[in-house]
Amino acid sequence: MNSAKLNMIAGAILSVLLLTMGLGIVSEIVFHQDAPEKPGYEIVVAEADTGSAPAEEAPQVEPIAARLQSASAEEGEKLTRACASCHDFSSANTNKVGPGLWQVVGRPPATHEGFRYSNGMQAYAQEHEAWTYENLDHFLTAPRQEVSGTSMGYAGMRKPEDRANLIAYLRTLSDNPQPLPEPPAAEAPAAESPAADAPAAAETPATEAPAAEAPATEAPATEAPAAEAPATEAPAADAPATEAPAAETPAQGTQAQ
Repeated sequence: MNSAKLNMIAGAILSVLLLTMGLGIVSEIVFHQDAPEKPGYEIVVAEADTGSAPAEEAPQVEPIAARLQSASAEEGEKLTRACASCHDFSSANTNKVGPGLWQVVGRPPATHEGFRYSNGMQAYAQEHEAWTYENLDHFLTAPRQEVSGTSMGYAGMRKPEDRANLIAYLRTLSDNPQPLPEPPAAEAPAAESPAADAPAAAETPATEAPAAEAPATEAPATEAPAAEAPATEAPAADAPATEAPAAETPAQGTQAQ
């Protein structure tokens, strides 16, 4: 093979390489796309709660005994329209999809004649003696949470006022309605002692003023003249003079006879 043929082969290979490189450069220029300054959509990842923000406390719900004092049975009757397809509220007390609700307040659970209760409701009846106001309030809030396994498909009534109105209406479904519960006694605020409100008086340490020591001055002793009491002569007692009888002595010189 002569050198001319080798040169032709080498030139052909170089031409192919140059053509390939040129096509790559041209295609990059033609089909080049710049990245958008702002993406079309942005995926925001929620940051995990580190517990810095305080958790919101659930609002306090008044007891059913307090809510029943101002509940409206008329408003509660309006709420039964959504339940009328499953329950009978008349004195006939017939069973539908659910049991009749005449005289349901105070009635023992799972005892309506002719209705087949679920196992969950029968288990609930073993732990609760009657449908009290409190039990009805809890059950109407979330039936499936209160009675696990109940066949009742109702999701629950969230508003406490609506539950109180409905229970007030259910109370009227009786020839002898149950008495309303007594409202809970209001707690009187504790009387604060005035000593607690008044700022504590600053106690200042008792400082004793130093007693001024007067210089001891010795006063010259002045002798008071002794008062001479006048001599009082006691009057001599006049005792009667008693003369002793003179003893007669014998005469010393006897005359000689």
